[in-house]
Amino acid sequence: MSPVEAAWYYARGEDSVGPMTLAELKSVLPKVGGKETLVFGPGLVQWTEAKHVDEIMQRVAPPTAPPAPRSSRSADEIDYEIFGEEMQYVVIELDPGEMVIAEAGAMMFMTSKIKMETRFGDPSKEGSSLLGKLMTAGKRVMTGESMFVTAFTQTGKGKGQVGFAAPYPGKILAVDLYQLGGELICQKSAFICAARGIEIGIVFQKKIGVGLFGGEGFVMQRLSGDGVAMIHAGGTLMRRKLKAGESLLLDTGCLVALQPSVTYDIQLVGGIKNTLFGGEGLFLATVTGPGEVWLQSLPFSRLAGRVLSAGVGATRKDEGSLLGGLGNMLMGGSE
Repeated sequence: MSPVEAAWYYARGEDSVGPMTLAELKSVLPKVGGKETLVFGPGLVQWTEAKHVDEIMQRVAPPTAPPAPRSSRSADEIDYEIFGEEMQYVVIELDPGEMVIAEAGAMMFMTSKIKMETRFGDPSKEGSSLLGKLMTAGKRVMTGESMFVTAFTQTGKGKGQVGFAAPYPGKILAVDLYQLGGELICQKSAFICAARGIEIGIVFQKKIGVGLFGGEGFVMQRLSGDGVAMIHAGGTLMRRKLKAGESLLLDTGCLVALQPSVTYDIQLVGGIKNTLFGGEGLFLATVTGPGEVWLQSLPFSRLAGRVLSAGVGATRKDEGSLLGGLGNMLMGGSE
């Protein structure tokens, strides 16, 4: 046994016990105070609690269970590929019998052996009763969606493909709910499609103020399960992991999705000038960690507002005038 191997000590009151090997220290720690015990050894410059020493924790901490294999998941295992930059679409590849569910009107194309079927309620719960289907459909209506969902199933031999397009310029995000803890909360219009086995539910905002002024209304969508779902964000997507207690202030329409551990609230902008001329409205959303949030740079409400303010369908009467271009510059118009 080399001197280095037997160079570990632990504190007992004002005394130190050792030297001993790392294995010996591991076996004695649970009996003398566990991870809170002060230890000293190679690489340490002062007495340190055992929980802060990586070499000890790698041996004291019980091995973590490996992730469950894909075959143990209840949702269908789908393969996918996302194409494009500003106007994206996603192609889902299905094995025989596999199914993907989608919002009505999202389908772009499908191969000949794909069977498309409009279903009432949640297609992932094929054995549910009529009451269960009514409740599921009612939840979808409350989020502003249709009570019907389109199901696409590969009925032939080999693989089939079905494509879904983004509703407006932005990014399609593939989220593996298994890796996110089995649940994700997103804005009402974000969902595009998901593997069979993903449940689409609702989340009520607990605070009236958040429901009235938070930009997402009283109800948001809850995606739960252990498979892959596709959601859409307008413009460019931002993903941010918040530490416990860390907060972000954001425009109420820029929130796309968040983990259930993240707290969502609103607050007044503050200041008369900020309120009247800041262009951000009366309220800002606040998200507080721990957990991940996804933001979008182009909310659909902002895009629609710009289109309406530009006067869609109006004729430009000043195109031929000498002051037309200058007038547009002064008045804020665009060519």
